Amino acid sequence: MAGVERRLLDRRGAELARATSIVRYAPGSRFERHSHGGGEEILVLEGIFQDDHGTYPAGSWLGNPPGSIHRPWSEPGCTIWVKTGHLLASQGPDGAEA
Repeated sequence: MAGVERRLLDRRGAELARATSIVRYAPGSRFERHSHGGGEEILVLEGIFQDDHGTYPAGSWLGNPPGSIHRPWSEPGCTIWVKTGHLLASQGPDGAEA
């Protein structure tokens, strides 16, 4: 997506991979609506991250469970750490049995 840059730090697997990345959103950039079959964790490193569920300033941590859907963006711009595909359907965001 225009204005969204991703630096892959680690990837394990093919199509439905476990991946860890640093993602930078330029001011006003958006990413298409998508789902996370294996869940997702986000740590906002700087700026303000936004999605359908809220607005998250630097220092915020989000845990999106397996099967969650969202459309992220950032009006002021932000940098986030993202890990996807590592949460099992039977686990909550903290790894405990749901």
